[in-house]
Amino acid sequence: LTNKHVVADEKASYTVLTNDGKRYEASVIARDPVQDLAVVKIIPASGSPFPTLALGDSDAIKLGQTAIAIGNALGEFRNTVSVGIVSGLSRAIDAGGASGAEHLEGLIQTDAAINPGNSGGPLLNLRGEVIGINTAVAQDAENIGFAIPINKAKRDIASVEKTGRISVPFLGVRYTLITPEVAKRDGLPVEEGAFIRGGEDSPAVTPNSPAATAGLQAEDIITQINGEKITADKPLALLVQKYAVGDTITLTILRGGKTMTVSAVLAERPQL
Repeated sequence: LTNKHVVADEKASYTVLTNDGKRYEASVIARDPVQDLAVVKIIPASGSPFPTLALGDSDAIKLGQTAIAIGNALGEFRNTVSVGIVSGLSRAIDAGGASGAEHLEGLIQTDAAINPGNSGGPLLNLRGEVIGINTAVAQDAENIGFAIPINKAKRDIASVEKTGRISVPFLGVRYTLITPEVAKRDGLPVEEGAFIRGGEDSPAVTPNSPAATAGLQAEDIITQINGEKITADKPLALLVQKYAVGDTITLTILRGGKTMTVSAVLAERPQL
């Protein structure tokens, strides 16, 4: 596993350098279209498997627990280890780099020092289990770094093993996340949820999408998915990513002051 931005150049050839100084040719199997994740394959010359790390449960992470980051700091200091704590959960950031800007949600925040070159390295708990993939740092802060929860990466691994690519679930709505400020500004009846609305460049509901098939309309407010509330910490897009292509989800919506439920079968996100 690594970050998508680490292997963003599709024309480049990639090499993996192990701690004993050996080099191995690597091929990028899949890049996640939504998250900053990629799956890379390397083949040992001897045919024997490489040692691996156990994957933990990022849903069980608690604020204040110890976190250990490993990576090639500054691209120069190989296998640098730094220790800190989990200092925040469910963070959303706009990350920029050589491959462009990207909006990331549901991230783990840590004060374990993460430097350029740590991207794609593991964030570990005290049992040595991977709980996240280091992905970004806040440039103007001291020791504020971010990692993608490993449970998100598990879904990518399972998708690659099953289909050979990373399949991402797709609902097909454009929305504004409702906050108390948005609710007051737009005169909405609730202070949490996803307000379906279009823009000049795209409709509120994508034609022929799962949302369109389910009968969702512009101005609907989605408040829950399978009974889980949509909030600032758990926006619609983040909740949809918990499911797989082909899953049926139940949406609770407000329309014209009335509450109703509809079912939608998630499709695969179209390739851009």
